Amino acid sequence: MASVGVQMMMVREQVASDGMLSVLEKIAGFGYNSVEVSQVPTDEANVAALEKGRTELGVEVAALSVALQKGPTATGDALDTDFDKVVDDCRRLGCSYLRIGMMPFAAMVTKPAVEEFARQCEDASQRLRAEGIQLAYHNHHVDFAKHDGETLFDIVRRLSPSLHFEIDVHWVQRGGKNPVDVLREYAGQVELVHLKDYRVGLLPASALDLRAVGDVAGFSREFAGLVQFAEVGAGTLDFAGIIAQALASGAEHLLVEQDELYGRDVYDCLSDSIAHIRSLGY
Repeated sequence: MASVGVQMMMVREQVASDGMLSVLEKIAGFGYNSVEVSQVPTDEANVAALEKGRTELGVEVAALSVALQKGPTATGDALDTDFDKVVDDCRRLGCSYLRIGMMPFAAMVTKPAVEEFARQCEDASQRLRAEGIQLAYHNHHVDFAKHDGETLFDIVRRLSPSLHFEIDVHWVQRGGKNPVDVLREYAGQVELVHLKDYRVGLLPASALDLRAVGDVAGFSREFAGLVQFAEVGAGTLDFAGIIAQALASGAEHLLVEQDELYGRDVYDCLSDSIAHIRSLGY
């Protein structure tokens, strides 16, 4: 059975204020049994606390986040500068997966740029496989844009055959695809899955004010921007079908993530999400 875990981007502020072990104790208390480490420093203190959480709380480390290259938007560990450290962290934590959270913005613009990114992924993936570690790439909606009829996602898959994929079901939906279909298509290459619901919010009253003063463009932006991130079960996605297909496709870690909380407490959101997953029988 796959683990149900937390993408630690959600609790990065709590890790900074309360400490890693305190956060692990909290999420373990809700019933989560793994974490994916992202936007949290993998310094010695945090890695040691993750080790302790694994041995004392049973919270496994599903994956660590990494960039191909250090840069202004890749402030954590990067394979070009921190390869040995990253491999050592994986071994200390019993972690078999590394994940790239997003391709560089420049790679989203032209076909040659995304092709070069894909080739770099393949080189990194092969190097990590020699160390017993699988590299995965996490999608966003932009990955379903096309060059010459081929999506960015498909270009990356074609040019990096040893790379695996972390399917984020919200971003698949936002990209215009059916999450179940994409999970089925990537069977055997999708050990990591992000569970994140897709909600359409109500039109805010401020949009009516924009329309009343003749700001049609402003009103249109408000009207077009109603899509929200949501707790699992609080939106429109069919998680019974999604989880069933994720497991059938080989998922080992189902990771709850919510990019924005809209004023709610993060622990309340995490509690609601795992309650819905339990209600489906998992």
